[in-house]
Amino acid sequence: MAKTTLDVKGMMGEHCRLRVTKALEGLDGVSAVSVDLKSGHADVDFDEKKVQYDKMKAAVEDQGYNVVGQH
Repeated sequence: MAKTTLDVKGMMGEHCRLRVTKALEGLDGVSAVSVDLKSGHADVDFDEKKVQYDKMKAAVEDQGYNVVGQH
């Protein structure tokens, strides 16, 4: 199991947090998601054999937000 933090821009409120959380949780291989609106971070626990950064980034960006990096 791996962990990463996505830097997400454009989230404004609880609705945004829920959309990002659901988008990431919907990916096969993602086991846990925690989104912090104040920092703009989405912490993700995932199986790197099933899902990679590009898929996570695309899932968030499909919801209308920008992923500007990861750490």
